[in-house]
This record gives sequence, structure tokens and C-alpha cells, in this order.
Amino acid sequence: QVQLVESGGGLVQAGASLSVSCAASGRPFSWLGMGWFRQAPGKEREVVAVISWGGRDTFYVDSVKGRFTISRDNAKNTVYLSMNTVQPEDTAVYYCAADVDNSWKLGSRWAPKYWGQGTQVTVSS
Repeated sequence: QVQLVESGGGLVQAGASLSVSCAASGRPFSWLGMGWFRQAPGKEREVVAVISWGGRDTFYVDSVKGRFTISRDNAKNTVYLSMNTVQPEDTAVYYCAADVDNSWKLGSRWAPKYWGQGTQVTVSS
């Protein structure tokens, strides 16, 4: 089993920057493909960003490319999502996700096994 605990999030104004982080436990962190999903009210959950075991490979949904950055610190068992120039349409519950296989390579079609509880990000206009 893998346990994921998100932190960060909150309420910010459009154009601001915000970061969320996710601490993982239960398996060696370097074994885990990691990612962030989000779900806005009335919408389906979508992948936002994915990062490979070692952090060299990443995937971003088109709507966040150039604004969001996913990173990981394997020494701290933590993955981060840095969000710049956030917009009201970025408002959602953000979920950390992980899996132990290489399915992170599927990008937008990734269906990870392990999920965090979610953290709310609200962007006001």
C-alpha cells in the first residue's frame, strides 16, 4: 500500500502563484510514478501533470503547460506542483496520485492505483 498526503492549496487571486505538495509513504519513493489530477465542480477528474520515477520525464495537460511545474524530491519522499499565473478555471480539488509500475507513461490516460485525499485550490477573479 501507498499512502499519500497532500498539503498546500487554498484561496488565491488570479495571476498569483501557489504550490501544493504530497508526501508519500509505504513503498520506496523512487519506485513510484507520481502525478497530480484535479476535479472541478461538475467536471470529470483530469490529469494535470505526471513525473517519472527519477524525475527526468514529465507530462502536462495542455491547459497548464508553461504555467505549472511538477517536481519531486526523492530524499524527502515528496512530489510538488508549482502553479504560476493561476486562473479561475484552475479552481478544483487537486489530488496526488501514484503507482508502482510504469503506467505513468500513459500521460492523460494514466489510471493510477493510489490516491491522496485531495486539497482545494480556489482562484478568485
